Amino acid sequence: MSDPHLDAERRIAARHLLARPLTCAERDREVFALIRRHEVELDRWFTQRLGYRLHVDAETARLYKAGLPLARPLRRPGRRALHQRECVLLALVLATTAAGPAVISLRDLVDGVRSAAAQAEIPLPGDASDRRALVAALQWMIEHGLVVELFAQVESYASDEAADAVLQLRPERIALLPTPSLVGALSAEELLERAEQRPPLRQWARAMLVEQPVLYRDDVTDEEWGELRRRLGEEERLLQEMFGLALEVRAEGMAAIDPAGTLSERRFPTGGSIGHAALLVLDMLRGTVGPGAETVTSWPAFVGLIVELIERHGRGWSADLVQAPERLARQVADLLVAMRLVRHVGDGDTAGLALLPGAARFRIAEPPQDPAAASQGALF
Repeated sequence: MSDPHLDAERRIAARHLLARPLTCAERDREVFALIRRHEVELDRWFTQRLGYRLHVDAETARLYKAGLPLARPLRRPGRRALHQRECVLLALVLATTAAGPAVISLRDLVDGVRSAAAQAEIPLPGDASDRRALVAALQWMIEHGLVVELFAQVESYASDEAADAVLQLRPERIALLPTPSLVGALSAEELLERAEQRPPLRQWARAMLVEQPVLYRDDVTDEEWGELRRRLGEEERLLQEMFGLALEVRAEGMAAIDPAGTLSERRFPTGGSIGHAALLVLDMLRGTVGPGAETVTSWPAFVGLIVELIERHGRGWSADLVQAPERLARQVADLLVAMRLVRHVGDGDTAGLALLPGAARFRIAEPPQDPAAASQGALF
């Protein structure tokens, strides 16, 4: 007979690892203690049920997730995701520091990054933009327990090329970061090919359900969909046991719903200018074609819809975004794509956005007074 208290502890630990696959004892002391206490059961859960792998030592827990498409973007706590250049600089810093030393000056680290960039044939001008990207990468490492500032702060390097600092590295933790797909991959093509290799269906489907807002019917074959439907009871029990999630199934797909609303890193509907515009534009997109047809909107037409919304609602939105409709449109599109409510279609002059079935859930007559108060809930 299960112990409700122990069940709750394991669920807390599993939810934390899903959201923070690198967990350090000194930064999350209480939950790390739970991870250590339930290490064997958690490892069995993640390995057998999701195809993930859990590493735990005296001070660090690392959850290795299968494949790259399911990976969440790297984010600083409470901040935006790292952009592409910042991720490039982060990769170069990791390559420079994985073997140590334990303590290094910022200037020596910068020299090592430049050397690694040259070896990888990555242009690195070292201008203000690159310095800001390097600082963002280092701050991400600091916030995740990989680097400690012993003297001065790396932030000053963003505006002063001559600035220096003394950093303590944690090479043993840095070495834990690469995913299994990276090990031995000799090219980007090989890496992507490895990442696209799916684990067994049920492990893959569970991973999709806990990492993505929705698993669509079109993501799987007819035979696979039939197998998933036959095992719904067992799948719902496992998702409830591990993460406290409820499984919602419709003809178009299925979604794992988090009643607590805290597991997903992004919520929808959400507040702010981008969230408000995204909710409103879904209604506008649904009206562009007749029933039964796929709603595809060209990129210029999508920007035009955002301009219309700015004219009607922009008074309460961020002035920076209101003055840059193209930028607002891209951020709205990024949010809707991340929530799997729309998808990109075409390329270049034919680029556009197509509605996905989950968008049908969000129907509004007037914008909600407080979109942030709405639960993400089901997507169907």
